[in-house]
Amino acid sequence: MKKIVTLSAIAFLSTAAFAETDVQKQIDELKQKIERLQQINDKQDDRISSVNALAAQDNLKFDVDFRTAYDNLRYKTVSGETYENDALYTNRLWLGMGYAPTKDMLFRGQLSFNKAFGASYGQRATGFGFDTFDWVLNENLTDDTIKLREAYWLWNLRTGTVAWTASVGRRPATNGYLVNLRDDDKAKSPMGHIINMEFDGASVAMKLDHYVPGMYFKLCLGRGLTNATGWASEATQAVGAPVGGSSLPNYVEDDSNLDNVDMAGLIFQPYDDGQYAVMTKFYRGYNVPGMYLSDMDFGTGARTYTMQSAGDMDGAAISFKMDGVGDEINDFLDETILFASLAWSKSRTSDVSISRTANAQMALSMMGMDADSMMGSDEDKSGTSIWIGAQMPNLTGGKFGLEYNHGSKYWRPFTYGEDTMIGSKLAARGDAYEAYWTQPIIDDVFSMQVRYTYI
Repeated sequence: MKKIVTLSAIAFLSTAAFAETDVQKQIDELKQKIERLQQINDKQDDRISSVNALAAQDNLKFDVDFRTAYDNLRYKTVSGETYENDALYTNRLWLGMGYAPTKDMLFRGQLSFNKAFGASYGQRATGFGFDTFDWVLNENLTDDTIKLREAYWLWNLRTGTVAWTASVGRRPATNGYLVNLRDDDKAKSPMGHIINMEFDGASVAMKLDHYVPGMYFKLCLGRGLTNATGWASEATQAVGAPVGGSSLPNYVEDDSNLDNVDMAGLIFQPYDDGQYAVMTKFYRGYNVPGMYLSDMDFGTGARTYTMQSAGDMDGAAISFKMDGVGDEINDFLDETILFASLAWSKSRTSDVSISRTANAQMALSMMGMDADSMMGSDEDKSGTSIWIGAQMPNLTGGKFGLEYNHGSKYWRPFTYGEDTMIGSKLAARGDAYEAYWTQPIIDDVFSMQVRYTYI
């Protein structure tokens, strides 16, 4: 019996050895097949990447933001006069563009038109005020021509744990931080409390969110007005000709025009974890223009003003936002947004030489003013503004918002492009109240808003 057991053991070991050899052979063959499949897959990935890259280089994606609005406007002036428009109907179109030739480079653009029903450019004196000024060209009602609102390159870089972005072009400088809540948009670059206007320029940002949630620095440079002459603006003969001709060639500086209006700003976001956020900004505007009284007709009360470069302007703001109150207390508080913002501005006036009539000088004296410089004073003036708001969900699946802001006597922000027909409520020297209800109708692609603004 013992012998049989020994033979059986030998037979088992031999079978196991042969089996182990067969399994190892199968494993080796399987590894080879996997390697071949991986090589094929890598080649396919390379081909797909090449196709995607080619497609991206030839692919321009569009998005549409089209809004039709009805406005009821009522003004009451300090003189007791009342002005109104019971039915102003408007169409506004933003046609956005996106193009990514490489994974690190992105082009963004936006075309726009903003028009009242039945309006044509120049009709009933429309279009001869400041509505075509470059800062607010797309925010004001003009005609049905398509205008450029945004066009800029964005270059993404990385050095170690720090991400960088660099951008240049027609900047996204309206619908900024916090203003976007009421307008139901994504926030653009600036802080809406102090900057809301179009300009051309450049920016460089350094993201430090690897160290602190949401932290970044951003340097912004822009030009809001150029004093360069136009092409052949005065030419009748060659420049320098003995008789006639232009005194200035194309695109040179013209000392008789307003100075270049430039701006430099620094945005610093120290923290944003998705629920709690802090945002700060400081800027300086150079050669800011102002309106100066040059003549006065005491018989009719008509006044003639001249725009002149008035000096520099500083501004700063700090804003706090809470996106969700508490930690999952209930759905209402989870979807509630609260914010508060404090802003400051300071004029830095410069001497302005302007020709005034005797009537204009007398009018200034009657108003208790020696001069009507940037802030109605020869002295530098500081102003402040507070702004608080809340946005809450309602039972219909929409959003209900309340906002209040107050500005002091000498408060002056650059918010000319703010989206209300009566002007910028954030520029108010006094109180402004606003309530709105935004309601989605078809998912998140079609919605309506009812809004009331009192300044």
